[in-house]
Amino acid sequence: MRHLFSRGVDLKEQKYLEGTTTVALACKDGVVLATDTRATAGYLVASKIARKVYQITENIGMTVAGGVADTQNLVNILRAEARYFNLREGAPIGTRAAAQLTANILHAYSFNPYLANLLIAGFDEDGSRIFFLDLDGSMTEEKMASIGSGSPVAYGVLENEFREGASVKDALPAAVRAIKTAMKRDIATGNEVMLAIITKNGYKEFSQAEIKKIAA
Repeated sequence: MRHLFSRGVDLKEQKYLEGTTTVALACKDGVVLATDTRATAGYLVASKIARKVYQITENIGMTVAGGVADTQNLVNILRAEARYFNLREGAPIGTRAAAQLTANILHAYSFNPYLANLLIAGFDEDGSRIFFLDLDGSMTEEKMASIGSGSPVAYGVLENEFREGASVKDALPAAVRAIKTAMKRDIATGNEVMLAIITKNGYKEFSQAEIKKIAA
């Protein structure tokens, strides 16, 4: 994890950034977001149904890794700011603007940081976009991204199975397999898969029955 020690984050706090696996894929017709649902507290499985993917607007979603309170607070802030932007401008906030706003918040607190790594993804007039945000406010744009302790395993699947320019439909199995494979090798990743897409039709989450069909 980058910049942790220079920002005053010790090993005890670092563990909150490591447990989980989330994935985001930028496709030609939208974005795919996938996560597991396990929340850990040391060696304890604190929750088997933890939410790690969130709808921000009709065209933007976010996946989170880190402390529960910190990540939930950032989700609430971004949702409120997105609504305010829409009221003020008469148009929805763009994906890059939402990511930059969140990065600014993270950077402002970088010496007493939010324990959070984020993937902010959306589909707007600029197409499919994914931004990785580190806890110090650094931001990079990606076509394929994964965060959390299971991300090295997930990347191994995605590098082989995901291709830039793929459709959302074609990318769904790769996202699900990436999370399921991480579950087999990372003890902090587990229980169920959550899956969402954002296309021209807006934000959609899949049921467990639909995810099982995709995995098959």
